[in-house]
This record gives sequence, C-alpha cells and structure tokens, in this order.
Amino acid sequence: MEILLLISALLAYVALVVVTSMQPRRSGLSTFELARLKDAEKTVRVDIAREQYFADVVAWLRVVAGLLLVIFVLTLVAALGWVLGVLLAVIGVLEYVALARAPFVQAKSQKLYDKCEPKLLQFAKNYGARLAFLRGVTAGGDLGRNTELTSREELLHLVQKSHGVLTQEEKRRIESGLEFSGTRVADVMTPRTVIDLIHKDELLGPLTLDELHKTGRSRFPVIAEDIDHVVGVLHLRDVVSLQNKKSAKVSAAMKTPVYYIKDTQSLQHALAAFLKTHHLLFVVVNEYRETVGVITLEDVLEALLGRKIMDEFDAHEDLRAVAARNPKGNNQPNKHHDV
Repeated sequence: MEILLLISALLAYVALVVVTSMQPRRSGLSTFELARLKDAEKTVRVDIAREQYFADVVAWLRVVAGLLLVIFVLTLVAALGWVLGVLLAVIGVLEYVALARAPFVQAKSQKLYDKCEPKLLQFAKNYGARLAFLRGVTAGGDLGRNTELTSREELLHLVQKSHGVLTQEEKRRIESGLEFSGTRVADVMTPRTVIDLIHKDELLGPLTLDELHKTGRSRFPVIAEDIDHVVGVLHLRDVVSLQNKKSAKVSAAMKTPVYYIKDTQSLQHALAAFLKTHHLLFVVVNEYRETVGVITLEDVLEALLGRKIMDEFDAHEDLRAVAARNPKGNNQPNKHHDV
C-alpha cells in the first residue's frame, strides 16, 4: 500500500511540474488586428480562439496544478508519515516551480500542450461559460498581452483615436503618410471626363491661348486623333519661347516623350517615377491602354502631405468632385437611361 501511495505521489508531482511548465499560447496580433482579420484564414481564427479563451485555459491549468499539489502532499504524508512525509512535501513544494522552469522540461511540456491545445480550445468553446467562475484564480485581462503595433491599419486607428494627444494638423499629416503607399493612382488622378485637351495641329493663336488660360490649367495633353492617342504635353510657359506664335502649331511647342502609368499603380510607385523621369505629368491608362486620366507630381505630393497645394493656375480645389458633377454633359442626350 505504501509503495502504491509513493508511486501516486511521484506521478502527481511529475504531472504538477509538467502542468506548471505549460504556457498557454497567445496571439502575436493585437486586439484591433484580431477584430480586423476575424474573417481571414484559419491561422487567424486560431489566434482569435486563443485570445478569447486565454483566461479560461490559464485558470484550468492552475486549478489542475493546485489539485495535483494537494494529491502529492496527501499521498506523500499517507505513505511516509507526518514527519518524513511533511518534510519531503515541503521540499517538493519549494522546488517544483524551479523544476518547471528548466529548459528541457519547458520544451517537452510545451510540445504536450501544443498537441492538447485544439481540444482545450474546443472544450473552452463548449463549456467555458459554465466554468467561468474558475477565472477568479487568474489575473486574466491583458496579462502578458502583446502591446506592439502589428500593422499600418492599427497605427492609423490609434492616431484617429488620439483625442487631445495630437492636433488635427498632426493627425492629418500622419494619416496621409500612412495611407500614401496604399493609395492607387486612380484614387487621385484627374479623371478623363474633365481633362482639357488640345490637338497637335491646332494653331496657337490668341483665341486658343485665351481658351487655354480660362481652363485654369498650366499643362495640357496633346492628342493626334482622340483622347486615347496622346502624343505630347503642352506647357503654357513653353509657348512664350516660340518665335511666331500666330502661325505656330501645338506640335511645335509640345514636349515629348509622353509618360504613361497604369491606374492600378501605387502613389509610391508614381512618386518614384516622377523623380526618376523629372517629368511633371503622366497620362494614366487602364489595362487596355485607354486613357482614363492624368496625374501630376502636385497630385502625388498633395496626397502625401494631406493638404491641397493651390497655385495661380488652379481653378478648382477638387477635380474629382467636378468630374462627378459631369460639367461637360458626357453621355447625357435628351433621351437616355442608366441601367
């Protein structure tokens, strides 16, 4: 009988060390990121379950460790008597935490925990609410929680919620900088419907120049046939250097080559391209090489700084809003239907 009790005490002690050594997994993502990615792939769903039932798992492990400790002490005392049993029990109680922290024990215990984790999480999902009273044995909450930022979206969320910490101007600049690399050319370009064009064979007479000035623009795409055949860019300042302005054609003053950029490209790519080419206007095309808009270095810098750069040529503050109003009446005959 005494041998059976000693074996029971030894097994309880080993189990106590193993359970104490186990460290329940927590997600490497913050609460904000878990909420944002809750419908994502399976690994994120596992992280969500780990975070949701962390307090339950910790509580259960501590309860089990407490029961094992009681079993160890009682069986040891019953097997060896009060004097020797209590002495060895005290030594065991003082040393089991140190044993649980041994690297070898931690490695083996963690492997065992990882194998059991899916069943523990499933058990917590099914019975966690009924055993919620056991959470009182653990601090719960954000104990050991990862507080590092894990995404640009999370940092943007914190900036937006930083009431009284940052001024509106500081918020705007930070938000613009964070959103810059994720913004596409199509999001800031001047849309096709409000581009002011000029034909390459048009004469640069007073009437033409007056019309160009009235647009409030300083650069104009030059076309050969239609808007899908841009052959150059005319800058009003280049007209001044012409010898005979009355008989000169647009083709004599326009600049080439023409630079094209896809509407799906990022503003980060566009800014790098502007710096590399030393050009100030790109024609934006879609996957079929059709012109869908134009973008300037000024547009990109405005997106980066989060503020409008107004110069003497700007007649409108938001050309995308102008395009939405359809001032040229594109595709709006007297009889028409949108389907």
